[in-house]
Amino acid sequence: MQGIPLSFRRRTVLAIAAAGALAVTGTVFLPGSASAATTLGASAAERGGRYFGTAVAAYKLSDSVYTTILNREFNSVTPENEMKWDATEPSQNSFNYSSSDQIVNQARSRGAKVRGHALAWHSQQPGWAAGMEGTALRNAMINHVTQVATHFRGQIDSWDVVNEAFADGSGGGRRDSNLQRTGNDWIEVAFRTARAADPGAKLCYNDYNTDDWTHAKTKAVYRMVQDFKQRGVPIDCVGFQSHMNQQSPYPSNYRTTLSSFAALGVDVQITELDIQNATPAWYSGVVTDCLAVARCNGITVWGIRDSDSWRASQTPLLFDGSGNKKAAYNSVLTALNNGQPQNPSSSTPGNPGPSSSSPSNPGTPGGCSASISLNQWNGGYVATVTVTAGSSTINGWTVSIPSAANVTNAWSTTRNGTSFSNVSYNGRVNAGQSTQFGFQGTGTGPSSASGCSAT
Repeated sequence: MQGIPLSFRRRTVLAIAAAGALAVTGTVFLPGSASAATTLGASAAERGGRYFGTAVAAYKLSDSVYTTILNREFNSVTPENEMKWDATEPSQNSFNYSSSDQIVNQARSRGAKVRGHALAWHSQQPGWAAGMEGTALRNAMINHVTQVATHFRGQIDSWDVVNEAFADGSGGGRRDSNLQRTGNDWIEVAFRTARAADPGAKLCYNDYNTDDWTHAKTKAVYRMVQDFKQRGVPIDCVGFQSHMNQQSPYPSNYRTTLSSFAALGVDVQITELDIQNATPAWYSGVVTDCLAVARCNGITVWGIRDSDSWRASQTPLLFDGSGNKKAAYNSVLTALNNGQPQNPSSSTPGNPGPSSSSPSNPGTPGGCSASISLNQWNGGYVATVTVTAGSSTINGWTVSIPSAANVTNAWSTTRNGTSFSNVSYNGRVNAGQSTQFGFQGTGTGPSSASGCSAT
């Protein structure tokens, strides 16, 4: 499949502007009937807490038409350029978050999620990094990921940790880049660094031209994710950009692609959706396929109006240049509202691969069980713990792991010595369902939990 030229795919960083209006509700209540969502974000939220988001440019937040649509329709945002390496670290170890903070603050003020985009990418590097190679570049990347993820710690729902690391074409190999030439483990290093810096965020790999399940690039990314899950490398989600046009059309096996990745134990997210001529059938097909996969937990379109698009001449978005809803908008909202409300088995950061231990206290009514997946290396480890509810819903849990020694950091849990309890967002677990937490330490990690108690 022919890829989209990189030079065409660049989005230019522009100036800062002021934030816009507050959000409005998107559900209408009819007497004697169920609620009918009238906006994209509200409808997506009814489909098991999913999001429907858009890419946002800081300098456009002074445009009242732009912000009215943004606040009304979308419950997630992705900074278009403002979090990329050249924007956040224009000079080495000198960081600038003014534009990215503006977008994050505007989103969080109205309760929207934020997708961080992107920590490590071969493109849009500042000049000082683009000229680096080897160990110096590897250390600069680690520092950049650490500093940026730490700055936004606790504010980001999902990070695009690594962006577009695989080449187009039939080979299915890694893209040649200065980052790739630092060593084939650079992607793994970026993910481990991001987990340490922002342990509460989901960590995603993001790429384009991976929509068709038969393509070599898609299979290559799949094999990487499969390997990461088997070895305990912290990856929680995979982003499919889904820039569709006549050369890269909506594939009939799109749902197979999403479900195949989800079966590896990761969330799948449609991260940069735009479709040449905004074909309504293609848009509704993408939405329907996402709703059919429980772990497809969100869709982001790459811009609001056609005039905001990096491919504006192809009129690929849901609103025209004047901010009017297009036929594609109606097809998307209809597809969302036709989907059945559900509770997708969404991952939490550190979602494990195959468990290396047996559950404790399995299947007790009202109780819970715990199992550990351990990734051990010389001198350290990462342990990922799966907590599974018994035959009834639980509203809190505590796992005892007596051999959890020398713990250096933990995520998605409250730790008290060797006792680990839920945090606010993962205490309630439906009967037979699971949630995860994790921790990292030095020395030898634990291989089993001694008990799980539930409330």
